[in-house]
Amino acid sequence: MSFRPLHDRVVIRRIEENAKTKGGIIIPDTAKEKPQEGEVVAVGSGARDDSGKLVPLDVKKGDRVLFGKWSGTEVKINGEDLLITKEADILGIIG
Repeated sequence: MSFRPLHDRVVIRRIEENAKTKGGIIIPDTAKEKPQEGEVVAVGSGARDDSGKLVPLDVKKGDRVLFGKWSGTEVKINGEDLLITKEADILGIIG
Protein backbone atom coordinates (compact mmCIF):
# COMPACT_ATOMS: atom_id res chain seq x y z
CA MET A 1 0.00 0.00 0.00
CA SER A 2 1.25 3.44 -0.91
CA PHE A 3 0.24 6.52 1.09
CA ARG A 4 0.48 10.17 0.02
CA PRO A 5 -0.72 12.90 2.39
CA LEU A 6 -2.98 15.63 1.03
CA HIS A 7 -2.47 19.39 0.98
CA ASP A 8 -0.14 20.66 3.76
CA ARG A 9 0.05 17.43 5.72
CA VAL A 10 3.30 15.62 6.49
CA VAL A 11 3.97 11.98 7.49
CA ILE A 12 6.67 11.63 10.16
CA ARG A 13 8.46 8.57 11.58
CA ARG A 14 9.42 9.19 15.21
CA ILE A 15 13.11 8.80 16.06
CA GLU A 16 13.55 6.98 19.35
CA GLU A 17 15.85 8.51 21.94
CA ASN A 18 18.57 6.56 23.74
CA ALA A 19 17.34 4.21 26.44
CA LYS A 20 20.24 5.20 28.72
CA THR A 21 21.08 8.45 30.45
CA LYS A 22 24.57 9.93 30.24
CA GLY A 23 25.27 8.36 33.65
CA GLY A 24 24.42 4.88 32.32
CA ILE A 25 20.99 4.50 33.92
CA ILE A 26 18.58 2.52 31.72
CA ILE A 27 15.19 4.20 31.33
CA PRO A 28 12.26 1.73 31.15
CA ASP A 29 9.72 2.10 28.33
CA THR A 30 6.97 3.06 30.79
CA ALA A 31 8.95 6.09 32.00
CA LYS A 32 9.89 7.36 28.55
CA GLU A 33 8.08 10.23 26.88
CA LYS A 34 7.19 10.01 23.22
CA PRO A 35 9.96 11.46 21.07
CA GLN A 36 9.36 14.90 19.59
CA GLU A 37 11.93 14.37 16.85
CA GLY A 38 11.32 12.53 13.63
CA GLU A 39 12.12 11.97 9.98
CA VAL A 40 9.78 13.16 7.25
CA VAL A 41 8.55 10.13 5.29
CA ALA A 42 6.14 11.84 2.87
CA VAL A 43 4.75 15.33 2.19
CA GLY A 44 1.61 16.64 0.54
CA SER A 45 1.60 18.89 -2.50
CA GLY A 46 1.12 22.08 -0.45
CA ALA A 47 -1.57 24.44 0.79
CA ARG A 48 -3.56 26.90 -1.28
CA ASP A 49 -3.53 30.61 -0.50
CA ASP A 50 -6.55 32.94 -0.72
CA SER A 51 -6.16 33.36 -4.48
CA GLY A 52 -6.00 29.58 -5.02
CA LYS A 53 -2.28 29.51 -5.80
CA LEU A 54 -0.43 26.40 -4.58
CA VAL A 55 2.13 27.20 -1.85
CA PRO A 56 4.74 24.40 -1.62
CA LEU A 57 5.87 23.04 1.75
CA ASP A 58 9.21 23.99 3.33
CA VAL A 59 9.93 20.43 4.51
CA LYS A 60 10.85 17.55 2.20
CA LYS A 61 11.21 13.80 2.47
CA GLY A 62 14.23 12.84 4.58
CA ASP A 63 14.32 16.04 6.72
CA ARG A 64 14.81 15.59 10.49
CA VAL A 65 12.26 17.75 12.27
CA LEU A 66 11.07 18.76 15.73
CA PHE A 67 7.32 18.82 16.33
CA GLY A 68 4.96 19.65 19.19
CA LYS A 69 4.38 17.12 21.94
CA TRP A 70 0.67 16.64 21.20
CA SER A 71 0.82 17.32 17.44
CA GLY A 72 -0.82 15.28 14.74
CA THR A 73 -2.60 11.96 14.53
CA GLU A 74 -0.89 8.64 15.15
CA VAL A 75 -1.59 5.99 12.50
CA LYS A 76 -0.29 2.56 11.56
CA ILE A 77 0.61 2.15 7.88
CA ASN A 78 2.11 -1.13 6.63
CA GLY A 79 2.65 -2.16 10.26
CA GLU A 80 4.71 0.94 11.07
CA ASP A 81 3.65 3.58 13.62
CA LEU A 82 3.69 7.00 11.96
CA LEU A 83 2.47 10.51 12.72
CA ILE A 84 0.43 12.63 10.31
CA THR A 85 0.52 16.34 11.07
CA LYS A 86 0.14 19.70 9.36
CA GLU A 87 3.30 21.52 8.40
CA ALA A 88 2.32 24.34 10.80
CA ASP A 89 2.77 21.89 13.74
CA ILE A 90 6.43 21.33 12.83
CA LEU A 91 8.64 23.55 14.97
CA GLY A 92 11.76 23.37 12.84
CA ILE A 93 14.18 21.38 10.72
CA ILE A 94 17.29 19.93 12.37
CA GLY A 95 20.38 20.67 10.23
